[in-house]
Amino acid sequence: MKIVDKMNCGSQFISFEFFPPKDKNEWPGFFQVVDRLAQLKPLFASVTYGAGGSTQGDTLEIVSRLKSEHGLDTMAHLTCIGAYRGDLQLFLDSLAEAGVNDVLALRGDLPKDAPPEFSACRTLLHASDLAAFIKESHPGMGIGVAGYPEVHPEAVDAEHDLGYLKLKLDQGGDFAITQLFFDNKLYFDFVAKARSIGIDKPIIPGIIPVVSLKVIQRIISLCGASLPAAYLAELEAADRAGGAAAVQKVGVAHARRQAEELLAAGVPGVHIYTLNRDQAVLDLVQGLLP
Repeated sequence: MKIVDKMNCGSQFISFEFFPPKDKNEWPGFFQVVDRLAQLKPLFASVTYGAGGSTQGDTLEIVSRLKSEHGLDTMAHLTCIGAYRGDLQLFLDSLAEAGVNDVLALRGDLPKDAPPEFSACRTLLHASDLAAFIKESHPGMGIGVAGYPEVHPEAVDAEHDLGYLKLKLDQGGDFAITQLFFDNKLYFDFVAKARSIGIDKPIIPGIIPVVSLKVIQRIISLCGASLPAAYLAELEAADRAGGAAAVQKVGVAHARRQAEELLAAGVPGVHIYTLNRDQAVLDLVQGLLP
């Protein structure tokens, strides 16, 4: 069963994103985190990889193990920028052999100093191209795509960005997961605008528990999300008073309020960017769903 089929069963859900540790010596600790969070019974777990596919092999091994050893439905991230069709085909074939039925189709980050038109395969320049490629080569595979409530950093404007989201979904995407955000109004406005242009597929909000100022400032500098001024001031005050532990307490409480409001508004589910932090996610999610 594809992830979208499970979504359509009607029950609200939580899902998680993990990233493979760069050092394989850290894998035992990573799988301990997975074990703890698997008890929360997420609908699925997605697994990212480094820029340019640098940890793609690790992603393949981890999604396979999460499914076979930890009983989680998994979704592998896949990027197309700079990739060859043959390599992507092999990766998709390997996922299918491992019983992984879903992929998050992403363009990926451009290599440093690369011209805008850079790609090893000129027919796979955008996530919409990748979605179409997956649909053609593995028609039974589920496809997720990314949405940007605060607009993709490279987009001309919000209108064009929504048009690209629609294209990705029209080309084969089953559902969208949003970039992280800290103000739920951004998500609600984004979904309303998406519906107004004919997007009717699920749009899953992605939220993140802030665990440290340094970590979140780096993340938002890369993805273009914004921290509301009042929330940033609260985090900074917590940092001065109690350091990272106090920041995490404030961050988890804020993410929990976001999740409660989103679920009360009837969203299909909430996707949690875990940062591989089990306790923060446990504190965020425990008792969130019936």
